[in-house]
This record gives sequence, C-alpha cells and structure tokens, in this order.
Amino acid sequence: MTHTQHTQHTQHPHRRLVIVVRADPVICGHSGEARNLAEVALTRGFDDVRLLTWPIAALQAAGLPLKPLDRLQPYSPGITVERPEPVGDYRVPDGRLLAGLTGRLVELLSEPVPTTCLAMYLVPHANVVIDAVRSARDAGFAPDVHTIAKAVGSDITNVVQNCLREGRFGAAAFLLTTFLAHDEVVAVSDFTRDEIVLAAEAVDLHCGTRFAAECDRRVTVSYPPIDTSAYLEVDAAAVDAALARRGLERDGYVLFLSRVTKAKGVHDLIEAYAASRARDRVELVIAGTGTALAEARALAASQPGLVDRVVFLTDVDDDEKPLLMHGCATYALPTKPEPDFVETFGIALAEKLLTGGGPVITTLTGGTGEAVGDTAVIVEAGNVAALADALDRVVLEMSEHERRSLERRGREHALAFDRVRVFDDLFCPGPGTAAIVPVELPDEQAV
Repeated sequence: MTHTQHTQHTQHPHRRLVIVVRADPVICGHSGEARNLAEVALTRGFDDVRLLTWPIAALQAAGLPLKPLDRLQPYSPGITVERPEPVGDYRVPDGRLLAGLTGRLVELLSEPVPTTCLAMYLVPHANVVIDAVRSARDAGFAPDVHTIAKAVGSDITNVVQNCLREGRFGAAAFLLTTFLAHDEVVAVSDFTRDEIVLAAEAVDLHCGTRFAAECDRRVTVSYPPIDTSAYLEVDAAAVDAALARRGLERDGYVLFLSRVTKAKGVHDLIEAYAASRARDRVELVIAGTGTALAEARALAASQPGLVDRVVFLTDVDDDEKPLLMHGCATYALPTKPEPDFVETFGIALAEKLLTGGGPVITTLTGGTGEAVGDTAVIVEAGNVAALADALDRVVLEMSEHERRSLERRGREHALAFDRVRVFDDLFCPGPGTAAIVPVELPDEQAV
C-alpha cells in the first residue's frame, strides 16, 4: 500500500507537477528546494503538486540525517507527499523501492493531465523519471509530459567523480545518458555546471563518446529556491525566546548549523575556536546531525579549556533555524573539498545572509562564492590558523559599521535566490500565469 500525505486537490486536475526527490525529513538542500518549488507551483497554475519520495523506514535504514519527525513543517493544501511502498519480495531488495517509485509515476502519467516531472539528485531519481515516461509511452498512455533533471551537487561530485577515479566509466556514461535524456537539464550552480562538463570530457576521452559538447550546450543553471520571507521576517521576541530556551545570549555564540561532517569543516572550526581569543567572549554552538557528530563531540571534549564552551544541538527544526542564525555573533561554515563531497552552493549560507545578525565566515569551496558573493569573511579552506584569526576579527575587532554593511549587502545578494524568482526562471511560465511577485527588502529589520 502507498503511504501518502493527503491534501486537498481538485477532482480533475488541469496541470500537474511531480518532483522526484529525497524529501523531508531528510536534512539536505534537495528537500528544502523541493518544498519551495512545490509551494510556488500552487501560485503558478499547477493545481496538483506531488512530491514522490521514499518511505520513512527506508530513509532511516539508509542512515541519512533526519529532522525530528514530530516537528516537520506541513505543506500547503494542494501538495501531496507520496512514499510508495516497495514492490516485490525480499529477493530484490534494492529494485523493490525503485519499482514502487517508478510504478507510481507511471500511474500518474497514465492520467490525461499535462505533467511536468522534475528529478532532483540524479541517482536514482532521474532513472525513475526516464523509465516511467518510457514505460507509459510503451504502454500506449501517450502522456503529455515535460521532464527536467536537476544536478544538485554530489550526484556529480560524488557519484560521477568516484566512477572516474575507480575507472567505472560505464556507470558514469549511464548516468550522463540518463541525465541528457530529459527535455531540460540544469545544475544548481555555475560550479556544478562546470563539474558536469569536466566529468563528461573525462568520459569522452576514455570512451570516445560525445557527452561534453552536449552538456556544454544544454546544461543551464537554476540556483536553489529559498523562502526568503522565512528569513527576512524574523520576530525579535521569537529570537529572544529561542535563545532563552537554549541558554544562549544574542551575539554570545559562534554558530555552525549544517550537517556535521568533515567536509563541512566542523573539525577545523572546533580547533580554530579552541585556538582563538574569541572563545573567552562567545560560546561555540554546533547545530545539526551527521556522520561526524561523535567525532566532533570527542574533539571538543579533548580541547583544553573548552568544558561547557561548546554546545551541541541535534534537534533544531526549520522554525528555530532562522532564530538561531539571527542571534549569533557570527555564522561559520568552513567547508572544504573532500573525496565524497564538495559544497556545490551552500544554501545555509544564503539563508544566513537573509536573516541578518552576525557576519558569515566561510571558504571559497565549490559554489560557495556564488552563494555569498562579496558579502562574507573568506578564509582558506582547511587553514585552521586563518579561521581562528577570522573568528577573532569578527567577534572582537569588527566595527559596528562594517557588520551592518555586510549585513545589508548580504541580504541584497541573497534575494536573488527567492523561490518565486527561481521557480519562474526554471519553469518559464507562459501567458496566463500569475505575475511575478517582487521581493522587497525592508527598510528596517524588526530585529
């Protein structure tokens, strides 16, 4: 039986959007992107919006970092989250889940409803879309469907690059073929687009294929969509209440809020904080979960003088996130390239710029430069001493004028990623769709 979060739909939909994605409760940029695109779709002529995703049990078994299940934000009426159960028995453990997703999409495509299908994260969601469309057509359903595949980062920097390192060119060629089989192909950043072309060139060199030229010609950029209102309209009383619950003070902590992994630079940040003068003024808050959480706790405990100075929060939800971001003295994400992950944009960086508050400290890794522009304090990736100096500069030395200048320019830069603007650029609305709603920056923040 299919587990579905039901919402209100018209009895006979006129236009449908299906996004195949790792949706909530997974902690990743893709789930947030899917939510924001789905919400905007309801205002852009789509009267049936569906997120086709994985059963909760499968996500838990995979060991993915997950948000608290009892505090997930609801979707608007008109959005349905479908989690098809596996098809088949225990003898085909991996294919069962894919069969469930693909089979459900075939069912949707069999209905006479003009449909747009967006696959986010290529493996295996792009396969689901292409297989479902082919099956629906072969079965004689003649679906009215337009497909889009979005490379959101690690599907290229992890999957393809690992294939290239290990000499598994067949798998890389299969992924690129599936990607290019969509009607439109997009990347989450210019960096990611360049990575796609470079990977295709490597496959071409080995196999004599012609992927690179097609990728260079066809792949466009669609930045992550952000609900800017959730960050621009932060309430002062809500910030104070959230900090009080956590035992924190405004401008009294350095904030790391992301997945806790080596590639996000959490180890470097703990060591830099321990070596900084700023540690006597502010606490360090590590908010998030991830594969390196136990290592990060142990590293913090091993640093002399850091008892009770490093706070770990593993239960921060989407409502509390902008409150913690706004109240911090600085937000630090010293991400660095690792074999299994490169920061291809950095959605949290843009979200932090929108909230205001303390400056952002980060590195120019992957696509982070696109996320922050010239509005952040930049350090060399992996340079702990430089990171410690940046913490001291921002917390102890930076003038109020410079802080406010960075804050204002940061908001202006990040407004480019508003979800309405990104949606309209991606889906190219035609005549009859709602007009673009301008996003205005308040003259004065409420907090």
